[in-house]
Amino acid sequence: MVIRVGIVGVTGYTGEALIDILLRHPNAVIMNLFSRVEKPCAVSDIWPKFKNRTRLMCEKIDIKKMSQDCDVVFLSLPHTVSMDIVPFLLKNGKTVIDLSADYRLKNVKTYESFYKVKHKDAGNVGKAVYGLSELYRNKIKDAKLVANPGCYPTAAILGISPLVALNLIDPEHVIIDAKSGTTGAGKKASEDFLASEVNEDFRAYKVNVHQHIPEINQELSRLGGEKINVTFVPHVLPVNRGILETVYLKKLKGSVKDTAAVIKLYKKFYKNEPFIRIREEGVFPRLKDVVGTNFCDIGLRVSGDTVIAVAVIDNLLKGAAGQAVQNMNIIFRLPEYTALL
Repeated sequence: MVIRVGIVGVTGYTGEALIDILLRHPNAVIMNLFSRVEKPCAVSDIWPKFKNRTRLMCEKIDIKKMSQDCDVVFLSLPHTVSMDIVPFLLKNGKTVIDLSADYRLKNVKTYESFYKVKHKDAGNVGKAVYGLSELYRNKIKDAKLVANPGCYPTAAILGISPLVALNLIDPEHVIIDAKSGTTGAGKKASEDFLASEVNEDFRAYKVNVHQHIPEINQELSRLGGEKINVTFVPHVLPVNRGILETVYLKKLKGSVKDTAAVIKLYKKFYKNEPFIRIREEGVFPRLKDVVGTNFCDIGLRVSGDTVIAVAVIDNLLKGAAGQAVQNMNIIFRLPEYTALL
């Protein structure tokens, strides 16, 4: 099987990661690379790491061309931009994997509240499948539009899901302490993310008002069958990439007895998942364990009536490009780990 691929938005970190993975994918051929460039240029001029690996050119965004040349199109664009392109690609029968937030939130008013724009393609929001492979694999298989999850939500949801799915925790006590490397903010210039501002520092930002909160609430509420509103505090780490989230959950009386029991539960829940690794008792993951991989590593501890889960991912891979390719593999009936191990 040969899958003809297009990538829109290749000048950002996620676009770079997509190219890197897909160049080594045995079933994928990159047909087109697009971005907001003034004139066509070699992608190796944008990312010198691709010199002698590909002669592909980066061109101005051309929906007609990608519709003609590609089976699947990855949209690695800023939030609020994908909805200008998706309707045309779907109309032309293309499979779309969107890495922005434009199709993640089922409540359009919530999207408009957090992203401060009117949604231009509300009709397709209901058709989008949330692309968290571990939870929605059966729906992803037949999807024409996949809303790839955000990086923070990926780690949070995977770290919490087993307990929520089995209704073993208090839905009113979910606290997420999240920390991300600077690439999570994208490549756009910002004073807050200058090296001199980030180095030798550590800070919280968007405290409990971050745009990923409704995404986490939506998916946990759907999974648990009851309304869940998390407390979410993100922080900027003085590193390039990686996310570590420590989640504090209040267990219900008579649920999981101790750490050994909760580890056993998680291992059973994720037993067939190629990219989930559950640590043994007393062992917790760190960024170095997952950066450069598509794995989500989870460490667990029960302390009194509190369950503590530590989930770690690479924000550019399992939190973005790697998960997007994982979803492509599912759609085209390929082994899920193809090009990701």
